[in-house]
Amino acid sequence: MIYLRTLRAAKREGLETLSSADIERRTGISSAQVRKDISHFGEFGKRGIGYSVDHALERLSKIMGLDREQRVVIVGAGNLGSALAGYMGFRNSGFRVMAVYDNDPTKIGRKVRGVEVVNIRRLPQTNRKLGARIGIIATPAAAAQGVAEIMARGGIKTILNFAPTRLRDVNDTVVRNVDLTQELEILCYFLSHERKAKAN
Repeated sequence: MIYLRTLRAAKREGLETLSSADIERRTGISSAQVRKDISHFGEFGKRGIGYSVDHALERLSKIMGLDREQRVVIVGAGNLGSALAGYMGFRNSGFRVMAVYDNDPTKIGRKVRGVEVVNIRRLPQTNRKLGARIGIIATPAAAAQGVAEIMARGGIKTILNFAPTRLRDVNDTVVRNVDLTQELEILCYFLSHERKAKAN
């Protein structure tokens, strides 16, 4: 959430308060929209003073469930999965990678960023002890749906899917699809039209 990132940045800078105008300058979101968005979570600020960075950060973190450690498992120990396992931004935001899974015998037993790669078939069993509720899929498209089903059986409640395919619903699991190729294609579209505009 952009407001949470903005508040964290302000705290690192040593700021005690932020006004809606300050947030507008940092995010590009109009101050009126900032006030409207934040009002959905209750009264955070005081007119003429702004928002207490510590108080707003504490309240938003609690509302979003980020006031406690969130355990994560990753399936896919290839380049993307390995990069995600070592991403410091997770740790800095309260996410802890508990396990990395794969089905490749040459990867199982090796360590990825200090975390041992475990056979995907063991996920339902091992996650009962780990207690992770967030799963990240970084596998080829053909494997993703099956992985999502294994995750659901293992108690994973939310999935961030980086595989280049949209997943069907799995029980009550919430799925967010992130298609990096599609995002790059959209950027290429804008680049193409920028060139055409300049040519005209």
